Amino acid sequence: MSTKEASKNEETKSTSVANLDMKLEVVVIPVSDVDRAKEFYSRLGWRLDADRAAADNFRLIQFTPPGSGSSIQFGVNLTSAEPGSAQALLLIVSNIVAARQHLVARGVDASEVFHCASGTSCRFEGIDVRVTGLHPERLSYFSFVSFKDPDGNGWLLQEVTKRLAGRVAGNTTYASAHDLAQAMIRAAKAHEQHEKRTGQSDSNWPDWYAEYMVREQLGEELPQ
Repeated sequence: MSTKEASKNEETKSTSVANLDMKLEVVVIPVSDVDRAKEFYSRLGWRLDADRAAADNFRLIQFTPPGSGSSIQFGVNLTSAEPGSAQALLLIVSNIVAARQHLVARGVDASEVFHCASGTSCRFEGIDVRVTGLHPERLSYFSFVSFKDPDGNGWLLQEVTKRLAGRVAGNTTYASAHDLAQAMIRAAKAHEQHEKRTGQSDSNWPDWYAEYMVREQLGEELPQ
């Protein structure tokens, strides 16, 4: 193999898909009344990133939910999809009861908290049965709230407190101070049970908290 070929192979290897980050940036949702949609998403408390127009036949509005790395866009001539056809758009929250209260306080017609009769497929309307109330064991991924924007685009809140194994890569991070605080509360409650099991006070609790929080985010077995 020539030096040139070896160099090319190394370049290909270093830029393979496995070595590249691909971060979801934007989801385009179809709306019929741009200003009405703008008012709705503003009312949710989402950050307005852009409102740009070009002549009379193009307009782009972008909003980002609090703590989200991805945004939504809607406007004029952004998509040919039917207004209201975007469904089961997931918003992950660490406390679904508080998140629902946040929506209701802003005049959003949000459903009651619900879980599925089995699994999580009832988040798609018409599949399985929705049972009112939190999941009996309040398992991560299993409790939901639904709401729609003025065009009928369907959103879901999904409570996630512990990620499935392999779903979080790299460093442990939290999207907001609120999420970090909630993780610390869960660690504190687990540590209280740990001290009850051992029958003694744990002076090394900061390390125990840190281990618990990292493992929780990585979806690994939690410390006992």
